[in-house]
Amino acid sequence: MEKYKKEYLEYLAVDKNCAVKTIENYNRYLSIFLEWSKITKPSQITDKLVHNFRLYLSQRTDQNGDFIGTKTKNYYIIALRSLLKFMAKNGVESLAPERLELAKTKDRTIDFLELDEIIELFKASQGETLQNVRNQAILELLFSSGMRVSELIALDRDKINLEKKEFSIIGKGSKRRIVFISQETADLIQKYLQKRIDIDPALFIRHNREPSKEADLRLSARSIQRIIQNCALKAGIVKNVTPHVMRHSFATNLLQNGADIRSVQALLGHSSINTTQIYTHVTNKSLKDIYNKYHK
Repeated sequence: MEKYKKEYLEYLAVDKNCAVKTIENYNRYLSIFLEWSKITKPSQITDKLVHNFRLYLSQRTDQNGDFIGTKTKNYYIIALRSLLKFMAKNGVESLAPERLELAKTKDRTIDFLELDEIIELFKASQGETLQNVRNQAILELLFSSGMRVSELIALDRDKINLEKKEFSIIGKGSKRRIVFISQETADLIQKYLQKRIDIDPALFIRHNREPSKEADLRLSARSIQRIIQNCALKAGIVKNVTPHVMRHSFATNLLQNGADIRSVQALLGHSSINTTQIYTHVTNKSLKDIYNKYHK
């Protein structure tokens, strides 16, 4: 089984061009399954074994000691089902992958900021120090572009076009897409870059240490999270504001202003429209407005 797992992970990397993080996750889920099951051959994967594995997962806890959720448990089953599909494709006899069904999850709800909260968040980041200008540029860029935090921290200053206010990024699943930014965001980024005296290629860096060839100054996802939380606290926002909440706010704002769901899908870089359907809180509200306007 270790041999088949290795071949499958190589297939994900070479043939499917999956992201490193995706391969790491699949490796972890499958390794836990193999360690628990102690099986050595594909033919040993049976309905009964999968059922018992589900029972095992129902008692598995996370790093905080809480039972893992249905969504997380489904990730294990998805990884196993994908391995079974790979083996079936290569003529290896095992359990049919279609026999593995995912547990039903609750409808996903999302947190987002209303426009007045976004304005207060921006105000809280204002200032003329290098860090203040950087923080405001980060917040404006997240809301203006809808980028993921991983995409933002990977940005280099020579890869963005502030004149055209659009540039290409590599997103989730190593997929390239175009993102657009507002004139205000472009001006803030330009202001920030003009204030910098370093030669670090990263667009956003730490400014609490002297630049050097050895120091890695690029901001981490954790650093971005702290910046946002501090600004939210200063703005008096009680919601847990994260980089992904900024992304949700971007999508929500577009839909509230009349953008169609397919355009929002493209701007977010979602592979499937099903992923973008989480924003039904906006489209449902629009339907209610239409109903109240036209149904007498």
